[in-house]
Amino acid sequence: MPKLRTQPMKRLLLIAAVALGLSLLGKFLADAFLMRAVPLLGTFVTLEPVLNPGVAFGVRLPAGVQEFVILFALILVIALARSSARTRVQSAGFGLIIGGAAANLFDRVPDGVVTDFFQVGTFPVFNVADSCITVGVCLLLWDAVRRR
Repeated sequence: MPKLRTQPMKRLLLIAAVALGLSLLGKFLADAFLMRAVPLLGTFVTLEPVLNPGVAFGVRLPAGVQEFVILFALILVIALARSSARTRVQSAGFGLIIGGAAANLFDRVPDGVVTDFFQVGTFPVFNVADSCITVGVCLLLWDAVRRR
């Protein structure tokens, strides 16, 4: 691999590993210590343990299809990252998406659910991995708009 491609991939893998680690740490801390809703900013922002059997925003797909879609999406993002991550922003975006998705996948495997615990207003409850994925997508969109 040429040197130009090595740096973005190393950066991507480092960011993915950090996102994976922080996401799993958040999940384990929530599972271990969060037994009921804890208000942070009144009732607008709370830590609230929720077991989510669905995908994003609690959407549920038919059994078997959901796991296939999640795995296919992760493989697709990895393939896109390998072929197109060239800048720091792209590496960060893809790294956050891959790390967050992998964390949610690891969380889901043992019991079929993902631990969500951040509640903001009426938005669906989410976790650190979901935040990583969202920030990663926003970075990629920002980079695409900026390049145009």
